[in-house]
Amino acid sequence: MASDGGRKQFWRRSGAKVPGSIQHVYGAQHPPFDPLLHGTLIKPGSKPPTTPVKLKKVSTFQEFESNTSDAWDLGDDDDELLAIAAENLNTEVVMETAHKVIQNHSKLQEQHKFQEEHLQEEKQVESAELTSIACGDNRLVKSVSEGHTPSSSDNASENSSMQRSQSLPQTSTPPLVSGMADFNTSVTPALTEREASRLDKFKQLLAGPNTDLEELRRLSWSGIPKKVRPIAWKLLSGYLPANVDRRESTLKRKRNEYFAFVEQYYDSRNDENHQDTYRQIHIDIPRMSPEVLRLQPKVTEIFERILFIWAIRHPASGYVQGINDLVTPFFVVFVCEYIEEEEVENFDISSLPEEVLQNIEADSYWCMSKLLDGIQDNYTFAQPGIQKKVKMLEELVSRIDEQVHRHLDQHEVKYLQFAFRWMNNLLMREVPLRCTIRLWDTYQSEPEGFSHFHLYVCAAFLVRWRKEILEEKDFQELLIFLQNLPTVHWENEEISVLLAEAYRLKFAFADAPNHYKK
Repeated sequence: MASDGGRKQFWRRSGAKVPGSIQHVYGAQHPPFDPLLHGTLIKPGSKPPTTPVKLKKVSTFQEFESNTSDAWDLGDDDDELLAIAAENLNTEVVMETAHKVIQNHSKLQEQHKFQEEHLQEEKQVESAELTSIACGDNRLVKSVSEGHTPSSSDNASENSSMQRSQSLPQTSTPPLVSGMADFNTSVTPALTEREASRLDKFKQLLAGPNTDLEELRRLSWSGIPKKVRPIAWKLLSGYLPANVDRRESTLKRKRNEYFAFVEQYYDSRNDENHQDTYRQIHIDIPRMSPEVLRLQPKVTEIFERILFIWAIRHPASGYVQGINDLVTPFFVVFVCEYIEEEEVENFDISSLPEEVLQNIEADSYWCMSKLLDGIQDNYTFAQPGIQKKVKMLEELVSRIDEQVHRHLDQHEVKYLQFAFRWMNNLLMREVPLRCTIRLWDTYQSEPEGFSHFHLYVCAAFLVRWRKEILEEKDFQELLIFLQNLPTVHWENEEISVLLAEAYRLKFAFADAPNHYKK
């Protein structure tokens, strides 16, 4: 009792000098507090004040905490968290709450989408008067009224949300404020406020004399805006230097170097030593995706040169089936640097000037070479890199979802039968090209993204289909399903969820490989 009196006397004497309040931290290392000890915190229907209040006869720490708030008190969200934490949590409660959150999020998304479409229809006439984004302008959109400038409250809200997300890099989420969109004449779809803000951040970062590559990787992890993706990929791959003044001379030198290789080696494609390589390249190119792009003779000619020159200059591996797919994302992204069409697959590549086509070809070659330098053991004799990664995938899945692993094993489905292509083609045959490009935004932002992070993406990708896998009770049906996964309608949202799950797996297993070794 004496100690209790001492605590009361302490808080009565010192309470006015204590700034702010101490809030609970919810996370893996900080479990929810005991509701029996903190029952006074729960006050349904009351909203905590947004400014500190003067203490009045505070006798216990709990009363002091419940009557004190500061800038970290965000409002109704904290009341809900406290109410949830006060319950005896179990699996059913957690799952029910999660479903409610998902349902509410889906409804909000639909409302935002409807409001944006409605606003777009109302402002079609007004959008024609807006000017296109200037390359060196610090402002994203300039209209007759000097464009829209995000308010300080918007920025404060964004900074607050970033501080509270600690477990994942910044990920793309739907705009919190709908009904405000920016338009420009060079891009067909309107930009949401969030997309406009992200594009502005990229432009400001790239406009400096020396690009901060670490900051560029951080921004790029959650996706790169289409307008700045070509320059961002060249920087992230190591093809261009961070210093702006050196870029033009580097581009000129590397492009001249590539066409010197073409002049030196390409005529030897029909020689006895090289004709088998060239014949295999010629056979594989029509199998590329997308179909419309691969049927253009100019595209076939460019791809043949790129792949043949790479094979001649890398005799340790030479050309291997699957490498042809890895040129496509770079080629499509670099074509977007010179055209305004939304769908590159339907664009006539031969209509571009010859100098532009040569620049695209050389840039695609060098960036593909940088990628393959990190995963070349995937394509050397017997492809040991792929064999190792498939085995690691099997061990990882056996730990994160033993039921799926056991189901595949019971029906004698070997991981090599479906996952070999996932590793060989970096999932390009499993998801649409637009999703591959979004996936590669993150791969190029991650340390060893193509060689290491891809493993966790494949694990998350397999577990993503656990319900469908467990429903199949036949070897043939299982294998057909795994080789023809229904991703044709996937968009960036599905890829973002996949990447978030892959990052969670990497966070749990990457630095502790023994966790998934038997």
